[in-house]
Amino acid sequence: MTYCLGIKVKEGLVAIADTLITSGTETVYKKKVFVEQKDNFSLFIMTSGLRSVRDKAVVYFREQLDNQEFNKLYKAVNAFGLQVKKVAEEDKDSLEHAGFKFDLNTIIGGQLKDDKEPKLFLLYPEGNWVELGQGAPYVIIGNSGHGKAILNRTLTEESSMKLALKAGFLSFDSTRVSSNNVDFPIDVVLYKKNSF
Repeated sequence: MTYCLGIKVKEGLVAIADTLITSGTETVYKKKVFVEQKDNFSLFIMTSGLRSVRDKAVVYFREQLDNQEFNKLYKAVNAFGLQVKKVAEEDKDSLEHAGFKFDLNTIIGGQLKDDKEPKLFLLYPEGNWVELGQGAPYVIIGNSGHGKAILNRTLTEESSMKLALKAGFLSFDSTRVSSNNVDFPIDVVLYKKNSF
C-alpha cells in the first residue's frame, strides 16, 4: 500500500508521499512523486497503484510535455488521464490475465501560467478526475484511514502552509504506526502560490 497526501490551502500546496514499496516479502524504496518545473509551469504527480502502470503513464506524459505546452493545470491533468487510458488499452488485459487489477489513482497539483491559483486534482484509474475545492482541503490515496482524523480536526482552507505540513506529518506518522506497508523515507513537495 502507499500513502500520498495532497493539501490545498490559500498560501499554496503541500504534498507528502512515502517511498516504501512492498511486493510479497520484498521491500524497496522508490519515489512516488514526479515533479516538472519550467517557466510559469510547476506541477507534481503522486500515484498509488501498480508501479508498472505509473511508470509507463509518466514516461508517455513526459514525452507529451516535451512536445506540447499547457497553460492551465486541468489541461495537463486531461493529458495525463489520456496516457493512463492508453496504458489501460495496452496492458489491462494482460495484467488481469496475470491476476493483477489495473489500478492507478493519482494526485496532481500545481499551477500553470493561466491558473489564477494553485490547483489540486484527484485522477481515477478510468482517466476521469475531480478538482478539490472549498470544503475539501486535502485528498489521500492509498492507505487513508488512520491519518484522516488528524487532518479533519486541523485543516481548513485558511490554514497556513506550515500548519498544513505539520498536520500532514502527523497524519503520515499515524498511518505509518498503524500500518506495516507505509514507512519512511518520505518525499515532500511545497508549492507557494504564484511562485512557479
